[in-house]
Amino acid sequence: MTHPPRRLVIVVRADPVICGHSGEARNLAEVALTRGFSDVRLLTWPIPALQAAGLPLKPLDRLLPYSPGITVERPEPVGDYRVPDGRHQAGLTGRLVELLAEPLSTVCLSMYLMPHTSVVIDAVAAARMAGYTPDVHTVAKAVGSDVTNVIRSCLREGRFGAATVLFTTFLANDEVVAVSEYTREEIVASAEQVDAVCGTTFAEQCRRRVSVSYPPIDSAAFLDPDPAQVDAALARRGLERDGYVLFLSRVTKAKGIDDLLAAFRRMRCRSRVKLVVAGTGPMLAQARAMAADDDRVVFLTDVDDREKPLLMRGCAAYALPTKPEPDFVETFGIALAEKMLAGGGPIVTTTTGGTLEAVGDAAVVIEPGDVAALVAAVDRVVLDMSAAERHDLELRARTRALTFDRAVVFDGLFPQEEPAVGVL
Repeated sequence: MTHPPRRLVIVVRADPVICGHSGEARNLAEVALTRGFSDVRLLTWPIPALQAAGLPLKPLDRLLPYSPGITVERPEPVGDYRVPDGRHQAGLTGRLVELLAEPLSTVCLSMYLMPHTSVVIDAVAAARMAGYTPDVHTVAKAVGSDVTNVIRSCLREGRFGAATVLFTTFLANDEVVAVSEYTREEIVASAEQVDAVCGTTFAEQCRRRVSVSYPPIDSAAFLDPDPAQVDAALARRGLERDGYVLFLSRVTKAKGIDDLLAAFRRMRCRSRVKLVVAGTGPMLAQARAMAADDDRVVFLTDVDDREKPLLMRGCAAYALPTKPEPDFVETFGIALAEKMLAGGGPIVTTTTGGTLEAVGDAAVVIEPGDVAALVAAVDRVVLDMSAAERHDLELRARTRALTFDRAVVFDGLFPQEEPAVGVL
């Protein structure tokens, strides 16, 4: 049986950006190669543009390669210095028009509505107006920052015109998806606020059309890491198994790093374990200053994707005390699901946003911002929890996290069409 060639284009902030959703794009791209897509493209930003934006980036010399058949394109900006904004977006849009002009059945997935969904909608409209008649199906996936950063800032500042543009662009896609049920509910709630001011009908459309597709995770990269590799990685870092509490995430206030550093000073377990802060982000310098006189706190800013599961496996506990902030709310918690696959010590996290959709009943959960509860939870996990209880949590966590495997998520997001009878 043969199928006509198909192309998948994902417009996204891809590697080297440190963000779970860049990993989403990679995982969907890899699965697409096994699902009949003959050409897979990640359309993303030039690395100098990412660096200039101040985004936290992975070490450029240690990025994992993509499989043959996946092409990462970073179109150069269009125009010169007299076009201060929009130059890179014009490059992305123009390149997508060129791809749509080719006679290939194409699925276009945009992740982060602003500006990636605009790139897709503008490119499809331009291709059709130019007479190319593209065979294209568009999917827009709203992730955490779309709601917590973009939509909410529009609502706080009374910029309903910008919110209207965002919703109109989102709903112009053939399919609209949210990264979690929490995100879907926030989209609907935000749409209701816009409707109340503007007389629009976005909320009803969102209730009817927005579905949920959880982040896809490469389970094989986290399950059953080689014990020798775990020990070697810890030795390189001067660490021992069960000898540290791990925070591995972006170093920002919304991830609760300030609460964790304050709590660690009060923990009984600090005499037994170190606190390892693995990651970079806008609060890194402040976090270092908070821990400047504490030799039990270790900062690692160069952890790559290969080392991540090894550090997760070896820790005594994994702490992500995320909390809601004006610019970000944890809408799922990809790192939590990755940790659940890797095994090792139990997870301590909070009820913020969509975290419970990630961890279910397989973590120790506290209220966000409660430093005293964080102290007690980590001390209990490290000092008082029995081996049997830790093992039970680990098994439950793995079972739940496997439901987010990238193949499972891909097949739900892009169901395979059954061939017509008699067509080979």
